[in-house]
Amino acid sequence: MAVDFRFIVIGRGMMGAAAARHLASMADGIALIGPREPEQRKAHHGIFASHYDEARITRTFDGNLAWGSFAARALDRYREIEARSGISFYSEVGCLFAGPTPKDEQDYINRALTVSRTLGSDIETIAPSDLRQRFSYLAVDPDFTGYFERKRAGHINPRALVRAQARLAEQGGVSLIEAVATSVRDAGAHVEVTAGGRIYSAERVLVAAGGFSNFNALLPRPVDTRVMARTVAFYEIGEREMAIFGDMPSTIVLGEREEDHIYILPPVRYPDGKTYLKLGGDTEMLSFRALEDVGAWFHSDGSVAEREHLARIALTLMPALAGCPVTSGPCVANFTPTGYPYAGFTQSPRIAVLTGGNFVAAKSSDELGRLGAALLTEGALGDSDFRGELTPVFA
Repeated sequence: MAVDFRFIVIGRGMMGAAAARHLASMADGIALIGPREPEQRKAHHGIFASHYDEARITRTFDGNLAWGSFAARALDRYREIEARSGISFYSEVGCLFAGPTPKDEQDYINRALTVSRTLGSDIETIAPSDLRQRFSYLAVDPDFTGYFERKRAGHINPRALVRAQARLAEQGGVSLIEAVATSVRDAGAHVEVTAGGRIYSAERVLVAAGGFSNFNALLPRPVDTRVMARTVAFYEIGEREMAIFGDMPSTIVLGEREEDHIYILPPVRYPDGKTYLKLGGDTEMLSFRALEDVGAWFHSDGSVAEREHLARIALTLMPALAGCPVTSGPCVANFTPTGYPYAGFTQSPRIAVLTGGNFVAAKSSDELGRLGAALLTEGALGDSDFRGELTPVFA
């Protein structure tokens, strides 16, 4: 039978929109299925996405070669995407890591320095005696060393990046279908996707639905992931604080354990007209197994306990924030047991999956989308694309 599309991408988030853009240059007959961001988060009933925000850190400095490579490849395309779409989303303000001196070669920092040399990234090491003087907004331990990536680093606006990807995909001939996909079925010679009360058929389908990939019968078998709650804290910044924090880079402060790391976004203007400095961590243990529970979380303002925990850390690291109004918001992170994203076919040779951001994928989303597009068009990834690391694990 004739199909409606050659390829369908499910998920209009950071990876899915990127996959659709890349597919537009590879083939005809592409559709991208997914809803827009709801106007009123707390009144919305349905799926959400964690890219509903104005800032995500971007960098190549990473202790893992695969993740560093994904980020570098994506970063090198940011300006082209901005120019072609007419939508700005990248602020190259640099990224500072601050932490204790590495104890051995396997420490994160030493691994990241090795990866940086492989990728050709320029990382400046800043001695403890100079760190506080150079970055006076930050009151870290006097023994901490800094690692500053000035170029190919800073922050992106995830909302704007998704808009840019979708605009270029549509200009390239991709059909944008504003609907929620509720089922995907391998019908033998083709795949049937139910969305918005209609059934669409395609030769192959890529499910790129983030933390929602295991919901709504989108996959033949669920992938092995943990969908975890994350709370972010927002400090409202005034003129006094802008004089202190206005020129800061994106910042990551390392703890003794990886889960103790804190990330800090520079002041960014949000849709409500206010400017916020944002920070978050990676310690929450609440996980979700049902769509209703994820929806309830997105209707909340996150965890009060986590907001207070982040506020204590914020005032320790940035005492000048004292007196600023602080609020919080919800996010979800989709973790895989491998620590890598999944990019591969399911039990069906016609249904592929692209998911598993592991709380670090926003900066790499354009490259991960390219890998999803290559999966559909080529049927497999190459060794240079880390295909072994990206093999999906199913529950």
